[in-house]
Amino acid sequence: MAEMLDIYDENMTHLGVKERGAVHRDGDWHRVFHCWVIYRDAAGQDFMVLQKRGPDKDIFPNRLDVTVGGHYEAGESMAEGVREIEEELGITARFDDLIPVGVRVTVARYEGLIDREFADNFLLVRDTAIGDYPYQQDEVSGLVALNIDETLALFAGERETIHAEAVGLGTSPVEISLEHFIPLVDRPFYKALVLAKRCLNGEKHLVI
Repeated sequence: MAEMLDIYDENMTHLGVKERGAVHRDGDWHRVFHCWVIYRDAAGQDFMVLQKRGPDKDIFPNRLDVTVGGHYEAGESMAEGVREIEEELGITARFDDLIPVGVRVTVARYEGLIDREFADNFLLVRDTAIGDYPYQQDEVSGLVALNIDETLALFAGERETIHAEAVGLGTSPVEISLEHFIPLVDRPFYKALVLAKRCLNGEKHLVI
């Protein structure tokens, strides 16, 4: 059975329901759930976990992406989106565990598909070794744990590559460059890294 999504206009006014493939074909606005898993280790170093998208994804396959990301099914609430964490990472989290950081509006085009999203973004602080995630291999190709300071330097152009612990990618550590990330004009990874750092330093009221 085809996955059905709620569609909206640019003001987030609900317009109806449509099949997922047609939504991306026609460039309809739709809502998605994004969760960035972050932690500070015993040495005081800050990290963000990202997933590598699978090779069969219809948009930006094999690229590094938000830790957990997925579409709300038609009629699904924001709180129900937390199911994506278990579906992709294989772990259970409560909606109350998440730190909301606002809605990111984004548009991307990939090989004729148009992705227009209202992305509800959350942080989840969870100090779990990436090797201990029973992630779903049919959803996620692998995971990387990025040192936040080093990755910020990468996005600032101060470094060409960094190394990160990885699972599912053949070797660990892996060498990471900007070409490994989904190329989006609004720089969501940089923004999320800055928010992660501020969150781990105890700041509140964060907005992506």
